[in-house]
Amino acid sequence: MIEIVDAGPFNTIQDLGRPGYRNIGVTASGAMDPLALKIANLLVGNDEGAAAIEVQTFPFRLRFCEATVFAVTGGGDATLDGVALPPWWMQTAGAGQCLELRPSPASARAYIAFGGGVDVPPVLGSRSTSLRGAFGGIDGRFLKKDDTLRLGEPGGTLPVDGLGAVPPAKALAAFFPNAPDGALLIRALPAGEHDLFGADAERFWSQSWKISSQSDRTGYRLSGEPVRPPASVEMRSYGIVPGVVQVPPGGEPIVQMSDANTAGGYPKIAGVVEADLWRLGQARIGSRLRFVRSSHAEARTLDRAVADYVEDVRNTSQMVARALKTIAGR
Repeated sequence: MIEIVDAGPFNTIQDLGRPGYRNIGVTASGAMDPLALKIANLLVGNDEGAAAIEVQTFPFRLRFCEATVFAVTGGGDATLDGVALPPWWMQTAGAGQCLELRPSPASARAYIAFGGGVDVPPVLGSRSTSLRGAFGGIDGRFLKKDDTLRLGEPGGTLPVDGLGAVPPAKALAAFFPNAPDGALLIRALPAGEHDLFGADAERFWSQSWKISSQSDRTGYRLSGEPVRPPASVEMRSYGIVPGVVQVPPGGEPIVQMSDANTAGGYPKIAGVVEADLWRLGQARIGSRLRFVRSSHAEARTLDRAVADYVEDVRNTSQMVARALKTIAGR
């Protein structure tokens, strides 16, 4: 069991979400950076989709009520009883020890996984918190001071301290570069109404966009020179998934994120490739991004690179576990 000592708003319990219910108006939710969630879980011996804590407002502090293996990935500078931990690192905490996370300059969210996962009742097959729907997690709300969380029974937890993973920004740097000016390069494919924007469609790709303060887990509103179709576009509502880039009448695009609406009627100018969504989920308010026109072939290449990275972490964790089991049996 763990106890929340200090937490700002919007820190929630998340797993990989609840797909399959958009037809009844239920958003999938889930981690904004699913890659960081997967790696945190693999480092502590969980299935990659176990429930963990997503931290997006800092500082965040929790106390361990018993010896617990945990891992911190994503953004955030972590300390255990004041001692700094390396990034993307697994550690065992003793009863009474305190974990503190403070913001890091480069990333927006941190993930804390625990051996056995956070044990809250699943709703529609997921433990993810849906703040808009007020269900999942703890009563559908964000975590607050004095909350206590039960943990599941650890399965393949590694009986060792100090197991880490190379952060994907470094391990996959060849596949996920940034622009020389520091802008985040996000690959996307032209969407259904792309060509209806005429000359403004090219400006969508060429300019740098700023993630505005009107952004949250539902979507990122982007500030820049507006893009508009030369004539009004009348559309029926259509299904929406994370990564869809819509353009409302004001001309400032909205990128749908983990808590994406299930349907909408604004014209679609692009769709972010799935492999780039974890990077977008770590983008901070006020940072800049530029869309890069991609292809289906490139999207498949990126998917394979990410899958290989996850599999490498999984194999390494399992290899260490087997080695330790062999040593313990001698």
